[in-house]
Amino acid sequence: MADLATEKTAVIEATEPTETAVDPANWTCPAPLRDQPVVVMGHGGGGALSAELIDQVFAPAYGNPTLDALTDSAVLDLGGVRLAFSTDSYVVRPLFFPGGSLGDLAVNGTVNDLAMSGARPTHLSTAFVLEEGVELAVVGRIAHAMGAAARAAGVTIATGDTKVVESGHGDGVYVTTAGVGLVPDGVDIRPQRARPGDAVIVSGPIGLHGVAIMSVREGLEFGVEIASDTAPLAGLVADMLAVTKDIHVLRDPTRGGLGTSLNEIARASGTGVRLRERAIPVPDEVVNACGFLGLDPLYVANEGRLVAFVPREEAEAVLAAMRAHPQGAGATLIGECVEEHPGMVVVATGLGGTRVLDLPLGEQLPRIC
Repeated sequence: MADLATEKTAVIEATEPTETAVDPANWTCPAPLRDQPVVVMGHGGGGALSAELIDQVFAPAYGNPTLDALTDSAVLDLGGVRLAFSTDSYVVRPLFFPGGSLGDLAVNGTVNDLAMSGARPTHLSTAFVLEEGVELAVVGRIAHAMGAAARAAGVTIATGDTKVVESGHGDGVYVTTAGVGLVPDGVDIRPQRARPGDAVIVSGPIGLHGVAIMSVREGLEFGVEIASDTAPLAGLVADMLAVTKDIHVLRDPTRGGLGTSLNEIARASGTGVRLRERAIPVPDEVVNACGFLGLDPLYVANEGRLVAFVPREEAEAVLAAMRAHPQGAGATLIGECVEEHPGMVVVATGLGGTRVLDLPLGEQLPRIC
């Protein structure tokens, strides 16, 4: 789902404006220039600009009923077998960070996209784009991390590809993974199925991945080490489906965070979402870091969390199953799906007010997943 120029205290000297002083195309955190004729960083942020890029460029070019669902993974019926299929590219900077690495993300991210359709992931492919000059030891560490993450997730890396680009035309290492998985009979999980009355559950504390990346990228210290939450979620989803196959929506709130994912679900289903601010599990270290940097933790990326919409009558049983799994120990009911304000997400604040949680334009921090 841009580089934060204000992450460190800076002194800015006033200068006389010139005709060439501002070039919007080079802004890292784009202003709302919706007719921007070139790609800007916000187009990769998972927010409104990303949605416009898909709606105006890719969907018209590729448009088909399978793609139109715009889910994390496509569900395909091939010869009577239901398969989930997904692909994703990973461009994190730095390549290694507390709690994980580019290799972990490349496996867990695609495994989780498959799991968000209720699938049991089975096989992955991987493609490396290497920049000339990157140390082979770095490539080896990433590859070994991917192998370990695949074994932990119970998937096989079955095929792959490698390309090399000239020095200065890459960022060290980019990785793309694609994956397939089997979808159980009777499972129909997609954002369009959210309905009024659904309970909204998040599987654990949010914001850890994004803050972990910030802490090492900018050399910031927040008093404690903050580690990424990157983890495979297929096992957690399987335990949830063992309680009920009637889970309406699953989404892993990566780029753009929880706020973006909930907005996408609300808009796809045409329903409203109401959250209780005090119920949302945000660790103190994330609150403090976001307060220092002027960020909203609801828009900070996660890599080992999911948000679920389940029928209210099933919520307690699903919560119990989630809390019994290591990746769902912190599962919390944070809100509900409502008939009011269709397509919008609102948050009941701790002070008794209400605020709209809108779809962000771009992202608060790029190159994190």
